[in-house]
Amino acid sequence: MTEAELPLWATIPAAVLLVTGGLLTLIGSIGLLRLKDFYSRMHPPTMGMTLGSGCVLIASMIISTAILHKPVIHELLITLFVVITSPVTAMLLMRAAAYRDRARSQR
Repeated sequence: MTEAELPLWATIPAAVLLVTGGLLTLIGSIGLLRLKDFYSRMHPPTMGMTLGSGCVLIASMIISTAILHKPVIHELLITLFVVITSPVTAMLLMRAAAYRDRARSQR
């Protein structure tokens, strides 16, 4: 199967999801550069990475399903892993920063 044989029902949603995922990741990266303090800088990249990679992986799942002519769900596990771990990692980093700031202010 070549790229030209990809059905239209899979091409359009996958293209929209890929562009959306790229834009969300770009917006998160710009937010990381523009914001000043650590706590503000944690939110945009976390949301951008979570939503952006989720969109890209769902697009990949649609394309793989169209090419193989059977449901491909193992990429859904990757999506769930990214969606769960990225916010948890950000929360733990912010908690560590809060403890550090609290210890610094008590000295």
